[in-house]
Amino acid sequence: MYNERRAHPRFPLILAVQYQGAESVLDYTENLSATGLFICTEREFEVGERVALVISFPQLLEPVELEVEVIRRRAGGDGTPAGVAVRVPDDRPDHREKLGRVSAELAGPRSTKPAQRVLLVEDNALVASMYAAALRRLSETDNLPGIAIEVASDGSAAFHRLLRPPPIDVLVTDLFMPVLSGITLVEKLRAEPQLADLPVVVITSGGEKERQEVERLGVSFFMRKPVSYQELAGAVKSLLEKRRLRVVPGGAD
Repeated sequence: MYNERRAHPRFPLILAVQYQGAESVLDYTENLSATGLFICTEREFEVGERVALVISFPQLLEPVELEVEVIRRRAGGDGTPAGVAVRVPDDRPDHREKLGRVSAELAGPRSTKPAQRVLLVEDNALVASMYAAALRRLSETDNLPGIAIEVASDGSAAFHRLLRPPPIDVLVTDLFMPVLSGITLVEKLRAEPQLADLPVVVITSGGEKERQEVERLGVSFFMRKPVSYQELAGAVKSLLEKRRLRVVPGGAD
């Protein structure tokens, strides 16, 4: 197993996981490789058990059916979710080939020196992870230089991050969050000279009242949940491109 892990290193990636025969259960991956993955789940599995599952990512990865074998269990605790490590059995080369294609497609080259930074503010960890995964793909599929995606779980943490270097280029925020709401966060950053013109994308379940409140604060995009990942990525891409032009000599103001 050790040699296989060295030959096929795993990389962090969030994908939705459903189980054949139990489609109402929704789990998610923590990482994957060309031969296996780690699934965050509260379900009870035995080491050696075979499981038929489907991995997907809405609007980015079409559902892929796999048969996997449980090789290790992890108990949850101290902020670490419970889960299982699984691999595609050697006697399922067709399924191993499918997972290999998914791994090659989604791993992509990753820049070690981000050229631009996006701060994502969302109190739901799973939703934040899926949004972040969608935004990271901008570096890999849209010919943009390395993009760092940072995540804050509430408006207060986000505001403190915005006040320190390195600077954030685009803020993506929910509105209804604990500690400090998204609306209050945008109000506070508009009052800071160095943050007053920061592009903001709002994602919310709110309605017309919330739209009017954030429009007066000059947000760039207002998106109602559920949000298309492609729509979110497109909005952030357009803002990053405009931001980049402002710092390129001879670029547009």
